[in-house]
Amino acid sequence: MPRFFIDYVPDGAAVITGGDAQHIAHALRMRRGEKLVLCDCLGMDYDGEIERIEPGGTSVLVRILGCCQSVSEPSLRVTLYQALPKQDKFDTVVQKAVELGVYRIVPVLSARCVSRPDEKAFVKKRQRWQKIADEAAKQSGRGILPQIGGLKKFPEAIEEAAAEEGCKTLLFYEGGGERILSLLREDTPSAAVFIGPEGGFEPGEVALARHAGAACATLGPRILRTETAPIAALAAIMQATGNL
Repeated sequence: MPRFFIDYVPDGAAVITGGDAQHIAHALRMRRGEKLVLCDCLGMDYDGEIERIEPGGTSVLVRILGCCQSVSEPSLRVTLYQALPKQDKFDTVVQKAVELGVYRIVPVLSARCVSRPDEKAFVKKRQRWQKIADEAAKQSGRGILPQIGGLKKFPEAIEEAAAEEGCKTLLFYEGGGERILSLLREDTPSAAVFIGPEGGFEPGEVALARHAGAACATLGPRILRTETAPIAALAAIMQATGNL
């Protein structure tokens, strides 16, 4: 069933405008009486029925039939702190992380990052990444639209993660660490996941993270690419916490 996000809680009816309205009218060629699902970005799904499509597809009026909690949202809120990789690898990370249930993604500048966009370039990249995240959320049936955060230097990112109450910070380190199953439980409320760039984290960064309370975690004896590691980590985390 077609699924669309709205940025408010509907009360009896909802109005869809912009690109989604055009998509309903022209791409999907939906008609009055057809069913769809609306999501309020807060984890609630609303079953709806089209009542009216304005000429030209400028807006679509949807009657709300009922609502329920989205079943696709994991019980664990995971923020992915991903060190910037080279080229367009971050695009893949965003798409797959959203599909796997990530709550938020924060681009990080660590010591060994080769990609170091200036402020203007980063604004454009962030807009593109958010669009990728939105499309991935729609495709995978998510109950929220995971957000792409602003660019942070590694010490700032570690400080932010450490300040979140009840959050378990995991730094995936090729130098060794604990297994995910020993670090997380099914009732863990949130986790911050740190993935390094090509070349990994520097020893000083690992020491800083440990000092802030982070646990070093491992993904096994093989060294994974920076774009592969977050996918493997998120899949393992969701499995360990009963969300996969």
